[in-house]
Amino acid sequence: MYLESLELIDFRSYASAECRIGPGVRVFTGPNAQGKTNLLESVQYLATGGSHRVSGDAPLVRSGAEVAVIRAAGRTAERRVTVELEIRASGRNRARLNGQPQGRTRDAIGVIRAVMFAPEDLALVRGDPSERRGFLDELLGQRRPAYNVARQEYERVLRQRNALLKDARRRAGAPDETLDAWTDALVRAGATLIAARVAVVHALSGPAEDAYRELLSGAGQPDAANQIELAYELSTGRRLQGDPGEGVPDPALLADELREGLMARASEERDRGLTLAGPHRDELALRIGDLPAKGYASHGECWSLALALRLASREVLAEIGEEPIVLLDDVFAELDERRRERLADRCAGFEQVLVTAAVDDDVPLRGPRYTVRSGHVAASGVL
Repeated sequence: MYLESLELIDFRSYASAECRIGPGVRVFTGPNAQGKTNLLESVQYLATGGSHRVSGDAPLVRSGAEVAVIRAAGRTAERRVTVELEIRASGRNRARLNGQPQGRTRDAIGVIRAVMFAPEDLALVRGDPSERRGFLDELLGQRRPAYNVARQEYERVLRQRNALLKDARRRAGAPDETLDAWTDALVRAGATLIAARVAVVHALSGPAEDAYRELLSGAGQPDAANQIELAYELSTGRRLQGDPGEGVPDPALLADELREGLMARASEERDRGLTLAGPHRDELALRIGDLPAKGYASHGECWSLALALRLASREVLAEIGEEPIVLLDDVFAELDERRRERLADRCAGFEQVLVTAAVDDDVPLRGPRYTVRSGHVAASGVL
């Protein structure tokens, strides 16, 4: 899949901007704070329904405007697709797919597929477990759109169960008699999420190991230091190491395990007024060599590991459906020359790669260049 065109109206710093794109590498250069990242952010929003920089939609709407519009035309091997999103600072967003209004915005999200790597991705390694859970959820939402529906159901059940536990704690009495029913619902919904997450960790493990090893090839480090490990750690205490040979675990067995975990924590849950077991408390554990990546990895290792996870995400998405667009936001400036060349070699084979950089010389990729200044985008030649 690749974008043919992208148009923005009142999105971030853009009052109005339109650019023709096309397959292969496209590099957007210009000084900082001119709107380069905003371009990639708009493509990511089309793919995932969210931003990598903010949690809500209001900051995406240009100051003084009420609605931001993203319009894109993409092409797959079989067809041309158009997507239009109206993003509102408050109120309900709207969407059109191939010119037709959609009853639900989410029906147009993910038609354009993309994987983005940005400086914020260091949080995948250094941040809280919620960052890594979010990484898995975003990937699964693009790989299997039905996953988003399942996650929303789990979050709804979790909120209700927490409300019952908080109420019981406030009253210092027994939980509401409906707690058991909400526990059953939580177990069913939670087991579905856990099974999907474990399966995608298995799928990621091989490509991530290959990408990390390739990025560090020739670095002069011992082989053990070039080995990474992905594992899914359940809130019940069990750890499942990523294995490319494994598939989807049995949700029924996971449901039994989750139920036992909740029963073991029942007293503590009543004392704290919180649900203490479930996928909202699980962790994607990352190791480099024999040590946890968080707290032990160097700055360069963190960058390489985060980039390896994004490159692996691309491989996992490409297994099912259209090949995603790769978005690299100011990535090459953070890499040494060897890693730049390794990344460039890999990107050269992708269907479409959109790159931002403050300095053109930092990007060892050939392709059309665009200059971005003060919210305006202009073609500037081909390297």
